[in-house]
Amino acid sequence: MARLTTTILIATALLATAACSKKRPATLPPGPGEEQTGPGPVQGDNVVPGSRADFERSVTSNTVNFALDRYDIDARAREILDSQAAWLAKWPNVPVSLEGHADERGTREYNLALGDRRANAAKNYLAGRGVNPARISTISYGKERPIALGSDEASWAQNRRAVTIVLN
Repeated sequence: MARLTTTILIATALLATAACSKKRPATLPPGPGEEQTGPGPVQGDNVVPGSRADFERSVTSNTVNFALDRYDIDARAREILDSQAAWLAKWPNVPVSLEGHADERGTREYNLALGDRRANAAKNYLAGRGVNPARISTISYGKERPIALGSDEASWAQNRRAVTIVLN
């Protein structure tokens, strides 16, 4: 009798779980690194003006790098941010996010604070160049999202950065 009850309970649980499963959508969004084939910012060789693809094609770089434990804007960073400010002036309604990053050394809290200072330093520079600060959000990822994996100076240098992301 106990075996029959157990079998019925397991069968009921399986049926309930199967009834709650989601159906797969007819079309899936592109995965990481896959090209988008429908309408969107990039259609073939045509880049939609004011899109993220247009930004990345038009500016010197979307990334500003920093020295160890620093968040000051050097000459190379000014060149990059000036090109971003020019593009943002051309598209005054496009919101952006500035992501602050750090290398793996130091505590999580220290690196989150340093990433925040880096993102805000870039934001303040862009605001000084006439970009409305209300359209610039900032976020710090600290050491949580490295672009270069490795525990050497070359990797650390790539990970000390602020990245401008177009949000449309």
